[in-house]
Amino acid sequence: MKFGTTVWTYQWDPPYDAALARIAGLGFKAVELIAWNRAALDTYYTSAQIKQLRALLADLGLELSEFVSTPHGMASPDATVRAQAIEHFKRMVEVAVELGTKMVNSVAANPFELSVPRIMEKHLAQEWSLGFGRGLNWQQNWADYVEVMRQCCAICEDAGLRYALEPHPYRLMRNSASMLRLLDQVNSPALGMNFDPSHLFPMGEISEMVVYEVGDRIFHTHFSDNDGTSNAHWRPGKGQINWQAVLQALHDVGYNNVLSIELEDVPGVAHHSVASTPALDREVLLTKAYLTELCATVGITLQT
Repeated sequence: MKFGTTVWTYQWDPPYDAALARIAGLGFKAVELIAWNRAALDTYYTSAQIKQLRALLADLGLELSEFVSTPHGMASPDATVRAQAIEHFKRMVEVAVELGTKMVNSVAANPFELSVPRIMEKHLAQEWSLGFGRGLNWQQNWADYVEVMRQCCAICEDAGLRYALEPHPYRLMRNSASMLRLLDQVNSPALGMNFDPSHLFPMGEISEMVVYEVGDRIFHTHFSDNDGTSNAHWRPGKGQINWQAVLQALHDVGYNNVLSIELEDVPGVAHHSVASTPALDREVLLTKAYLTELCATVGITLQT
């Protein structure tokens, strides 16, 4: 295994050149790049920019562990909107291939593409309800989403890529049961999970149990911690997730890919127009030291 991290915690919006150099300077061997929307795919990730990014990654000794973009509308009741989402996904895969990665990631869709309350605000609410309207056809919405996922996975299969779908609170894939249901119904070797315990834990999951249940269909990881009351992304060891048990489980199921550190709610992190600071570097280095010690404890060899 090797440590990686997410570019957006250092620099939310492009260009990403300085952030990549900083990440390499912190000793990382892998990184994730992102396109927040379709416009970013078309305007930032041009052929010239992709060529420059590939050269920079090579010079810095960084592997691009996955390319991230989440199309809007993958679970829309509107077939036209779903078709546009598939075109977004196809373009994401094209960019990923040009960038030289073998993995793409998107976050699972909300049912019907409805807006749901942010779980980060749950502790402020006297009443916590999603307020769904009546008359929604849940069975059809699931069937539509499965069909979109089948088409997206076929695009990945044709391109020789794997698709690491990310769970998220209240979405159509939010725990191991919904992941296993999708795996069964989509039936594509390209589909797996981007294992993110900070999203699974507030859904009531025991993180290491998810690893054992999903097994070799865990394709990639995001590592951050919380206390299960929200999907906060704290430094591992600061919340209630049992990281030694998580690492042991990953080792037991044969996972040998990137441990990607995603600290979105720590001092110094970048967010939208807010620049990251050296405080983030401290959080990241403490995370690496903590996880390195645990890896040694469970017999995981880290690439250096």
